[in-house]
Amino acid sequence: MSTAPEPGREPRRVALVTGLAGAGRASILHALEDVGYEATDNPSLDPVDRLVDSIASSGARHVALGVDARSRSFTPDRVLELRDRLRGVADMQVDLVFAWAEEAVLLRRYTETRRRHPLSPKGRVIDGITAEVQLTEPLHELADWVIDTSDLPLAQLRQQIDAHFGPAAGDANGRQALSISLISFAFPAGLPREAELVFDARFLRNPFYDIALRQGTGLDPAVAAYVAADPDYAAFVARLTALLDLVLPRFVQEGKKYATVAIGCTGGRHRSVTLVEHLASHLTQTGWRVTATHRELAREGSTPRQGSRTIPPDAPLAAPESHALSKPER
Repeated sequence: MSTAPEPGREPRRVALVTGLAGAGRASILHALEDVGYEATDNPSLDPVDRLVDSIASSGARHVALGVDARSRSFTPDRVLELRDRLRGVADMQVDLVFAWAEEAVLLRRYTETRRRHPLSPKGRVIDGITAEVQLTEPLHELADWVIDTSDLPLAQLRQQIDAHFGPAAGDANGRQALSISLISFAFPAGLPREAELVFDARFLRNPFYDIALRQGTGLDPAVAAYVAADPDYAAFVARLTALLDLVLPRFVQEGKKYATVAIGCTGGRHRSVTLVEHLASHLTQTGWRVTATHRELAREGSTPRQGSRTIPPDAPLAAPESHALSKPER
């Protein structure tokens, strides 16, 4: 079967949504329904060819399939076979999405809901989680997009789904074909697992050591100005933006649909936040679709401005607001 789309025709999109039980796969399917996808949960994967024919012949423009260990005949090989067979259908773009969360988060969610794990219905939840992590590792490794829901509020998850799969994401021309996620984070709290490009801002001077700025964040004009006054800030930003201006168009040429750029510092509240805001402004002004997330601020309990937001292309960012947060950077 040919994979070449008809001239001038937008490809149909299929989202294969899998992942760990309790990591939010159902919420992802609901969010996809909200942006116009026809969603089906846990279809039988045996035989695969019948499922492929059903999707190819359906009248739905965009389709979402939820498949996990509860699906009949589920194996990672069958899911990957389904993905590859669908990618062989003309005018069809297929994305494999993997929902993931930290073990402690999954355990807490099962404790709160008092549900049994599907892979350990009569045993310990932790045994089911461990078995499923091992079972789905090939899908985790080969997924087009891994969504870490450990600290992701539902509203932010919906924003990210809209950015990746909403109407604007269907434009396959130029920069609108690539969805860019910018994340600020703290190195001691761990790297964002979905990050493909990671940069370290800890060499810049730290506002934490200025008593007047310690309680602020990189969203505050005074903090941002302090960081930007570092003698090496301008050179670093110039090289960073030049690198992204080089590699992002190449990502588009390679057919890549998502790119995650993470910038870290010690506490994830000052320097990295300032740089993410700067990059978000630069990239949106040059026509890219950008979602900016400040991970540590979101974990502290942030306003929407401090958390995750999708920034329309060519829209200037609002002036940073002042937020006095009590938890200092260390």
